[in-house]
Amino acid sequence: MASGAAAADLWYAMTHPRPLPDWWQLALVLVGAAIANRVKVYVRVRSSRNGTTWSEVPVLIGLAFLPHGWVVLGAAAGIAIVKIMARAAPHRSVYSVAKEVLTASTASLVLTLVGSWMPTDTVAATIVPVALAYLAMALVDDLVFIPVIAIASRTTIAQVARKDLSGRLVAHAFRLATIIYVIEVLASGASPLLLGFVPLLIACLHLWHSRQLRTSEERHSWRELAKTTEELSSVELTQVLHVAASQGARVFSSDEVEIDLTASGIDRVVRARGSEVVYDGPGPRRFDGVSAITAELETSDHSYRAGMLVLGFHGRVKLNEFEQYKLKTFAAALCTAIRNATAYAELQRLNEENAYDAAHDPLTGLANRRELYERAGEHFPGRPADGVVALLLIDLNHFKEVNDTLGHAAGDAVLREVARRLADAATPGDLVARLGGDEFAVLLVNLPTPALATHRAKSMLSTLEESVTVEGMQITVEAAGGIALAAGSGGVNELMRRADIAMYQAKRAGQQTATYAHSQDTADVSRLALGGELHRAVAEHEFVVDFQPIVDLGSGEVVSAEALARWHHPEHGYLTPMEFLQTVERSGRLQDFADAVLDQALDASDQWREAGFDLPVAVNVSPRSLLDPRFPETVLGRLRRHAVPADRLIFELAETLTLSQLDVVGRALTELSEAGVRLALDDFGTGVTPLSVLSHIPVHQLKIDREFVGAVQTSSEAAAVIRSTVDLARSLHLAVIADGVESEPQRHALWSLGCVAGQGHLFARPMSAARLLATLQRGTAGRPGALASSLHDGAAVVRMSRRRSGGSGRSALPHLPA
Repeated sequence: MASGAAAADLWYAMTHPRPLPDWWQLALVLVGAAIANRVKVYVRVRSSRNGTTWSEVPVLIGLAFLPHGWVVLGAAAGIAIVKIMARAAPHRSVYSVAKEVLTASTASLVLTLVGSWMPTDTVAATIVPVALAYLAMALVDDLVFIPVIAIASRTTIAQVARKDLSGRLVAHAFRLATIIYVIEVLASGASPLLLGFVPLLIACLHLWHSRQLRTSEERHSWRELAKTTEELSSVELTQVLHVAASQGARVFSSDEVEIDLTASGIDRVVRARGSEVVYDGPGPRRFDGVSAITAELETSDHSYRAGMLVLGFHGRVKLNEFEQYKLKTFAAALCTAIRNATAYAELQRLNEENAYDAAHDPLTGLANRRELYERAGEHFPGRPADGVVALLLIDLNHFKEVNDTLGHAAGDAVLREVARRLADAATPGDLVARLGGDEFAVLLVNLPTPALATHRAKSMLSTLEESVTVEGMQITVEAAGGIALAAGSGGVNELMRRADIAMYQAKRAGQQTATYAHSQDTADVSRLALGGELHRAVAEHEFVVDFQPIVDLGSGEVVSAEALARWHHPEHGYLTPMEFLQTVERSGRLQDFADAVLDQALDASDQWREAGFDLPVAVNVSPRSLLDPRFPETVLGRLRRHAVPADRLIFELAETLTLSQLDVVGRALTELSEAGVRLALDDFGTGVTPLSVLSHIPVHQLKIDREFVGAVQTSSEAAAVIRSTVDLARSLHLAVIADGVESEPQRHALWSLGCVAGQGHLFARPMSAARLLATLQRGTAGRPGALASSLHDGAAVVRMSRRRSGGSGRSALPHLPA
């Protein structure tokens, strides 16, 4: 197009010859074009700085007085010289020269055509052609320049055309007025002094336009920065990085933007070209060196560094002071957004881990009892419309022999393999759970018919028949399963109870599986009847507490008492915990029962203390109570209400707990222990290994099971167990209590083995709190508080303090000297 315009201009010059201009006139045009091209109002677009120039002024003035062809040639030569001196890229130089030739030729053509029919004796003869030529020149310049800017900035032509439109129109008006003024002065032959203020006017106009454009650019830039910063307020890290990378190129007019998180320990680089994210993955960065401008992503106090923000340019670029401040502001906002998103992601990860841990067994990864109850509860109170729900309860036969023979590591390996096989055999939608120890459960859902539950149960149990290899040994796993269909009432607890009954029926019958049948639930008829009376029993205070004293075996003095619950049933008389405790635990009334027993035990302790006998009281606690997160606070509240010191309360926990149960109740026991409440491990030696128990819960006392106490005189194995228990307790600073002391020979044997305390019928049977107080006051052989004679003389007595212990020891019971 430029070549065509130049050729047309040359043809016209040849057909309408005019005298050649003087060399100095051409030199003025050339120099004027060069200077006008250098004086620009710059706007950064990607890697280049573009802007509006004053090239119209020298070109139009030259066209008014000189041959048009020579003016076009001089203007093109001036711009070419400027580009060569600036070492501009060849394609940009060619573009600038071609644009100048095109606009100058257009102005020349308009001047020629309009001047040919305009009258020569009027003022309009100069103003109108020049004005039209200027408008055509500006229009052609915009038609050529605006699309290029739109492509480079990845915006629309309309957006570029509207940008600073008012400022550009004012600048065009001033330039046109300047051109007309200079032409009129030169044409009239007036004094050249009238042109003296023209450079000053042009300089002022240039400064005004530059300031206006800069202000507009800064205002627009701050709006873009504020908009981008607002979009960064996300808690999702990927969204933050993608927004920052894609919007950063628009905010800073860069060719590419990279965000490198390597400094924060994350091998991740996000790269955007324009508004599109083109890469998100591991490093290294692409832009580096002279073509990149970097900014550290770190907090103002340098306490946190997220990485590096890189603005990539295809050419050499230098940011001005405003752009540097804007980059620093953007980097700070991005760093804060990355830090917030990272912290939120970590918090979310921890929440997900905690939620997963709370719902899954740590050993096998299966769902735990809580998750099973929640999932099963979704199918109650009514059955789902799309199928039958059943519960398969699985218990491994003789699994204790694996632990006793090969150790718990081998037992854990077997449990993990069993869990894997059950999970693989489950149908999608079913839930496989480990309830604790060697007990598993499978919730079967969406069964078309009840009969399919038995088929599915046998299929799952058959996967356990293949032997398991542990430490080079082939171990055969045998299991029994109980199946129960979801009942119309009773909820999850009733479903679990029925599956439990069916499972034990399978064990007793030597079968692989058994299905719950109501007609065979005869053993539980009386228990069900008792369950219906629990509400009345709690309301009518039918649960009473008797107390059996615990005696110092050496001195015969009472050192504490154990609370033993009884149900004073109006028809069945006194029922022991063995007869009703399981019913209470499964009824949902366990908390009411435990509160009633604890209140009576604390009342008794308070009565004894007022009478001068400051005796700790031991209360049996159910593991189900410890599963309630409110249990510790409930206990401590009752201690405060009864004004009983925390170290006067001892909770007895059966050692027959499984390790998985110990993991669950350990947190509650630790909280109580830190408050001062002590823990006695009951039935010691009959459950899991002692070291496993002692490493899971804060134990203060060990109670030797009555089975070993009864055989201490006749069995060397029983004596060895007691001796080893005493040695273990002494090394851990624990007290040892023997349960079931029935005779004086047993007392002497236990004393000789190092056992310091005991309870049993030798000293007293369980009795009411008032009767025990009377017994203490009466004493033996004139010794209040003693229930047996001393085994040593007075000088050697190690007396048991009945006062509140002020030390930090784990037990108020003394230990024999080594």
